[in-house]
Amino acid sequence: MIRVIGIDPGLRNTGWGVIDVAGSRISHVANGICCSEGDDLATRLLSLHGQLTRVMATYRPAAAAVEQTFVNKDGAGTLKLGQARGIAMLVPAQAGLVVGEYAPNKVKKTVVGVGHADKGQIAHMVRMQLPGVEIDGPDAADALAIAICHAHHGAASTLAAAIAKASA
Repeated sequence: MIRVIGIDPGLRNTGWGVIDVAGSRISHVANGICCSEGDDLATRLLSLHGQLTRVMATYRPAAAAVEQTFVNKDGAGTLKLGQARGIAMLVPAQAGLVVGEYAPNKVKKTVVGVGHADKGQIAHMVRMQLPGVEIDGPDAADALAIAICHAHHGAASTLAAAIAKASA
């Protein structure tokens, strides 16, 4: 079994979701949202770093995945999102993990079946794949979807298969 954390970066709200992967089976462990605190950018980034570090220490994932940033019309907004994404990649890297990166369309296609699904469809399909899960909000649902995507396409699927084969 391998524990995977998915992170949906955002400057105000960074979603996170942790799943366990055992072969083709996935199960929910935890999910939540890190809400940045502070008035200036540096303080908000530090807040996100501290909260994600606590999540990593609590759940000790063996694999991590982060959604890639899309570029929108607001250059300043995109830059700030990129800085939050840097924190989302830094924290797992500090724990010694290789961080998988997935385009939003790949995550949606993996979880929903189409690359242009809305947040409601993502949350619905996450609930279908993780029965009984209580999702803390749309950002946490997206983070769980990122973790599921990594379980199917990333190092998590390769490592889980290798562990299962070695255990047999």
